[in-house]
Amino acid sequence: MTGFRSAAAAFAAAVVLASPAAFAQSGTVKVAWIDPLSGMMAPVGQNMVRSWQYAADIANREKWAGDVKFEVVTFDNKLSPQESLTVLKSIVDQGIRYIAQGNGSGVAIALADAVAKHNERNPGKEIVYLNYAAVDPSLTNERCNFWHFRLDINADMKMEALTSYMAKRPEIKKVYLINQDYAFGHSVEKAAEEYLKRKRPDVQVVGKDRHPLAQIRDFAPYVAKIKAAGADTIITGNWGADLALLVKAANDAGLKANFYTYYAGTTGVPTAMGASGVDHVRMVSYWNVNDLPPKEQVIVTDFKKKFNDDYYTMATYTAFKMLSEGMKKAKSTDPLKVALAMEGLKFQSLNGEVEMRASDHQLQQAVNIASWQKVDGKKVRFDQENTGFGWRTEATLDSYVASQPTSCQMKRPAAR
Repeated sequence: MTGFRSAAAAFAAAVVLASPAAFAQSGTVKVAWIDPLSGMMAPVGQNMVRSWQYAADIANREKWAGDVKFEVVTFDNKLSPQESLTVLKSIVDQGIRYIAQGNGSGVAIALADAVAKHNERNPGKEIVYLNYAAVDPSLTNERCNFWHFRLDINADMKMEALTSYMAKRPEIKKVYLINQDYAFGHSVEKAAEEYLKRKRPDVQVVGKDRHPLAQIRDFAPYVAKIKAAGADTIITGNWGADLALLVKAANDAGLKANFYTYYAGTTGVPTAMGASGVDHVRMVSYWNVNDLPPKEQVIVTDFKKKFNDDYYTMATYTAFKMLSEGMKKAKSTDPLKVALAMEGLKFQSLNGEVEMRASDHQLQQAVNIASWQKVDGKKVRFDQENTGFGWRTEATLDSYVASQPTSCQMKRPAAR
């Protein structure tokens, strides 16, 4: 806690030193990417850096924002809120006015608060925060602020879709909840219990576990508890190495329970699942690469050819679409004018028409449930991590069905 306060104080002191001339509408808009490039979650971060840079290349090549070009500048925050605030100081010093972050809601909460305070104290030098993957519901409810825009569906929207699907599966009788011990994991656990009780009161939650984020290397003890509880179903919001290692431990122990996940498509998990995950793992998401129309499939094939990696963070595409449309509407790259223009904006992304809801800055979009299946050239055309297996859509909720109410009471700055 002391380190967090020190970093926050250092950031607050530094913002007043930033030059008012640091941001010029020169035709190039820099987006500072703040996420882990070291530690256990580095592989996920590396994939996402590629995805951001690739989406920027598409936007620049196709002139989505006219003559404005985008440049992604990367910063390793080591998955730490304190480190993220130190990074934010450097970003301010460099005159960068747009930031992107997604891995870790603890980081997101710290950044959203710091950005809001900076913008209040430094009119004319505001920063816009593009949240592409941190899905704690509080960020668009009681913690909402004007400068934060979430491009992913939040944890409650995901659980609404997941439990609606699960409600129709009578084989689910005993559920075990295992999640990372931080804000996001807590929200997944809470929503799972509440929504299951409402939709399937006959289902028994036979156990709950929370574990440290990105610290556990052997999940065998957790899997042993799941087996002992007699669970037939596991619900988890784990991502990256925390899910890959959990799945590996489950396979090693011969656990036959089905997984209902938020992030089974993140780096490392597909390889851990392999053939053993077929029809046993399901994932909730805002898109499925295998549902792309033919004309847009080149994005996936070109990314694979260029990086030998999978394009799964589609929110990067959405981010540059939204920024571009906002800048064209505002006829400016000024963060305040662009932020105002992005409120209520409807535009096309790879998953159809989406809308940035003005009341809380939560993107409204369709939600789907997909199962892990063998590539068949029809419903499953693209695999992940060269496994020969990929995702088949089982159910889709339209955006108005997946939508959730908000308690956000947003304070908006005056236009200038």
